[in-house]
Amino acid sequence: MGYMIIEKWSFMDALYMTIITLATVGYGEVNPVSMKGRLFTVVLIVLGGGYFLYVVGNIIQFIVEGRIRLVLGRHKLDSQINKLKDHYIICGYGRIGRVLTTYLIQKYINVVVVERNTNCIETMNEDGILYIVGAATDEKILKKAGIQRAKGLVTAVATDADNVFLVLIAKQMNPRLFIVARASQNSAKKTLLAAGADKVISPYDLGARRMAHAILRPTVIRFLEMAFTDDSTDIQLEEFIVKSNSSLIGVSLMDSNIRQTLDLIIITISKPDGRMIFNPGAATVFDDGDIVVVVGKGKSLKKFERILSGLQKH
Repeated sequence: MGYMIIEKWSFMDALYMTIITLATVGYGEVNPVSMKGRLFTVVLIVLGGGYFLYVVGNIIQFIVEGRIRLVLGRHKLDSQINKLKDHYIICGYGRIGRVLTTYLIQKYINVVVVERNTNCIETMNEDGILYIVGAATDEKILKKAGIQRAKGLVTAVATDADNVFLVLIAKQMNPRLFIVARASQNSAKKTLLAAGADKVISPYDLGARRMAHAILRPTVIRFLEMAFTDDSTDIQLEEFIVKSNSSLIGVSLMDSNIRQTLDLIIITISKPDGRMIFNPGAATVFDDGDIVVVVGKGKSLKKFERILSGLQKH
């Protein structure tokens, strides 16, 4: 517009002159330029050229800083994962994997997610979880997730074949690992157990049973939902391990006064040899390594956990 007004040039001549000036090509002036036109050209070079460099600089800065943030963010995640111990590895961040991860994190349990689908990266970043992108069946990826230091692993990948292969690899890398495997087909349950899975879950079977129980035992289901999922109530169902330094070792239920002082109900005690004592009697004695399933209020449960862990006297 400046060349068209000052020099009375046509639109194409003015556009061509502007482009070769800003691009510093130096093809020469398309037409003779007056003194006013030269002054306008100087202003165009100073302002237009500076603006062009500013835009290019911002684009380069955006690319470089974005890459730096990506690298630093990944380094921070790797550093946090390397510090974890007795954590759980969730393989697969689909519908089941995401809900499971959210629930475990709410219970203050350390979790590392392994997901091969790069489309899930944005979701995992938004959820603020620790994750590694790659195939869960890759030993290098499992090592990066700290499988040697992990307490448990959940296989929730796409197919039963991948779940079986993953269980075999995971059990070989860490024989002490507690593995929960998802089975899409009932025929895969035996194979997963034979591969080394400690527990095999079929979401479809569980869903069908839950619906059946909702019809046959609605009050029982309501209580379980309150104990497991309803945050509005203080009633919870938990399990705790009796540690070797607990003051309750060798003490009977009657002498422990748990019912009277903490208002807790012990449903079952799992002994180290695998025996399950349902509705244990007053003479039942706590032993090192017992797993106690108990129901009660959250505050009392936390106190009971501290007693079983040896952090507090009963």
